[in-house]
Amino acid sequence: MEKPQPLSKGDKIALISTARKITLQEIEPAISILKLWGLEPVFGKNLFKINHQFAGTTEDRIADLQETLDNPEIKAILCVRGGYGTVQLIDGIDFSTFKKQPKWIIGYSDITVLHNHINKNFGVSTLHATMPINFTTNTKEALESLKETLFGALPIYTTENHQLNRLGEATGELVGGNLSIIYSLTGTPSQLDTKGKILFLEDLDEYLYHIDRMMMNLKRVGMLTNLKGLIVGGMSDMKDNTVPFGKSALEIIFDAVKEYHYPVCFDFPAGHVNDNRSLIMGSEVNLVVDKDWTTLEFI
Repeated sequence: MEKPQPLSKGDKIALISTARKITLQEIEPAISILKLWGLEPVFGKNLFKINHQFAGTTEDRIADLQETLDNPEIKAILCVRGGYGTVQLIDGIDFSTFKKQPKWIIGYSDITVLHNHINKNFGVSTLHATMPINFTTNTKEALESLKETLFGALPIYTTENHQLNRLGEATGELVGGNLSIIYSLTGTPSQLDTKGKILFLEDLDEYLYHIDRMMMNLKRVGMLTNLKGLIVGGMSDMKDNTVPFGKSALEIIFDAVKEYHYPVCFDFPAGHVNDNRSLIMGSEVNLVVDKDWTTLEFI
């Protein structure tokens, strides 16, 4: 897997939205932070357009992503927010220039479409990380992890043990992202190949029975069978029915993989949480889950 080049002070970083609409006021704090890091934010031409809930039409959003992928002056692309809409673009993008000159594509949630598609089809690492819409509520550690990773650091994270963890150690390529998006991409050219890899999952605002439905789908298509390891991040603001499902989101995931033997880490600080640490998707990592701590080291 090829890693894009680290950023340097003075580099241009494009701000685009592949999904939901955004205002300048919502991202002004993030713009200031990026400038403090020594970067030059550049707005996509259609960034502030509005088409119902979207940041412009599908064609507008394709144009911004395509232009920033192809522009050699742009050294990284930071998606300003998620929501829904990235999947509308993916088949309209020409990645030929990007393959020759990879650059960091950054975001999480709906941006999982780009992570999965690029990691699988082009062998280029991407950065699962916080986005400008969240900068004001992120922890210092989350923002520092983004800055340091963009400038070339390889993160090492340590988190406390969770009662559902399954102990063990594994080394492999890290793939994954938002569970709902991964589920929606099964059977498409963007579906991940998870065999022999370490899978990361997170999600937000889903009914518990839907978490079970999605995990059963991943299991039945073989995406959970031959993993090296599983990392579960934030499973935030889950919903239940009047008649309770009977398990938490973490318990549902635990049950879906209980027959396997690879290490499993729960409650990792990434996803729809304020402490959303940056993850280099497509990177080799070493995962150690012991009785007291979990360590994730990027290699």
